[in-house]
Amino acid sequence: MILNCAKFLVLLVTLVCGTMKRGDIMLLTVYEYPKCSTCQKAKKWLKENEVAFQPVHIVDNPPSKEELKDLVQKSGLEIKKFFNTSGMKYRELGMKEKMKTASEDELLELLASDGMLIKRPIATDGKNVTVGFKEEQYENTWKK
Repeated sequence: MILNCAKFLVLLVTLVCGTMKRGDIMLLTVYEYPKCSTCQKAKKWLKENEVAFQPVHIVDNPPSKEELKDLVQKSGLEIKKFFNTSGMKYRELGMKEKMKTASEDELLELLASDGMLIKRPIATDGKNVTVGFKEEQYENTWKK
């Protein structure tokens, strides 16, 4: 959940004083599009389960090519799972056909160039990655 002021101050003091141990708190980065109903469901789940997260607007601040490469690798998914196949941009660019012949490098470049091509939300703690929102997957990955 987005940290309130009191929790933030406790977290800040704990971090500065060095009394926090690994695993004490998990802060997710959630690449999302605020108008996306799937993103809204994911954020609601995170808040209800008290999982701290930092939302990042996927269109205004899409992940870089290098960040995407890292996310793909850590997710264990094929790169095609990172494409928003139901999006208008995907259809406009004829991505279904491009996917058949493009290299991974070219696909990463395309994803990094336009956040609307990216399936959302993408949540990561730097170690684990989820793409899209499935409650069971969030339970298994993000619930402490």
